[in-house]
Amino acid sequence: MGLANPPVRVAQSRCMEMVRTLYRDVLSRRSLDVLEQVLAHPSIRTRFLSFDSELEVPSLHLEDPDRRMERFTRWSTALSRQAADGALAAAGAAAAEMREIIVNTCTGYICPGVSTYLLEAMGLDGRVRVFDAVGSGCGGALPNLDLARRSLLADPDGVVLSVAVEVCSATYQMDDDMSLLISNAIFGDGAAAAVLWTRPEGLRIVDSVGRVDTAYREDVRYVYKRGSLHNRLSVQLPKVVRTVVPPLIDDLLARNGLTTADVRHWAIHPGGDRMVAALEEALGLSEEQMAPTREVLADYGNMSSPTVLFILKALMDRGIEKGERVVMTAYGAGMSAYACLLEA
Repeated sequence: MGLANPPVRVAQSRCMEMVRTLYRDVLSRRSLDVLEQVLAHPSIRTRFLSFDSELEVPSLHLEDPDRRMERFTRWSTALSRQAADGALAAAGAAAAEMREIIVNTCTGYICPGVSTYLLEAMGLDGRVRVFDAVGSGCGGALPNLDLARRSLLADPDGVVLSVAVEVCSATYQMDDDMSLLISNAIFGDGAAAAVLWTRPEGLRIVDSVGRVDTAYREDVRYVYKRGSLHNRLSVQLPKVVRTVVPPLIDDLLARNGLTTADVRHWAIHPGGDRMVAALEEALGLSEEQMAPTREVLADYGNMSSPTVLFILKALMDRGIEKGERVVMTAYGAGMSAYACLLEA
């Protein structure tokens, strides 16, 4: 595993200072009150934003779509490269062993895709196969891993690199819409990469499942307005997540002859504080089991798809004993939900 964040780390209190300065004549009193409450909530302390200096952050509200995509291209490439290098170094693998790269993102679209920019940045042979997955939202890292696993099953030689990268700040919009207010207060930028191979080292991917329930499509998605992405988050989202995710995990465990009691470690995409609480209760997990999720949310905010891999890396750093199991789960646009069973 390899992780990456841009250099600017901003405290939530500092974000509120910027809001008051830049938007006091733009936002309603109610909107300012909502932002103040969310930014003061202890579930998130800091977030990372894709700029070279904090002095550049106020320019967010001046970005036109062209400038925004330039920033997305630059930082999605840089963060992917940093995460990929970290993953290769941690695995003791050489870039020359790479035969395939899969990159997922939902916060920007460029053609050719981010994978080709990463290929160039890493100085890899142009014959390395590259694939880009877009539109999976916060859950995108898990189908990415599943695609990489299936590729290895078909051709077990070499190394496949799975990269989840999001520049959530490149989707920043501000007005009195509640979805945008919440999004601006909880999302941050980051990337995570995983090296997959068929060698008997690391965590073994045992099984994975996924579900897309289009009945909830309008509850969590991006929509285009005036050529720019606008996030849409329903107030019903915690209820939706509790409805969709636990049955998926039950299915994954049941078909492997397991129950939640057989799983010690859990890497659960946090979404936001209310989703964390909803899944903790629905799955019957302890505070200790949910601690890695809460800690990553507090330090990084919701980075969309890389977040669950940050949590998995935190679990790996703490130590996963031989034979212990891990369940990863993430959910997002669609409503889509994914779960993966791993074993040390």
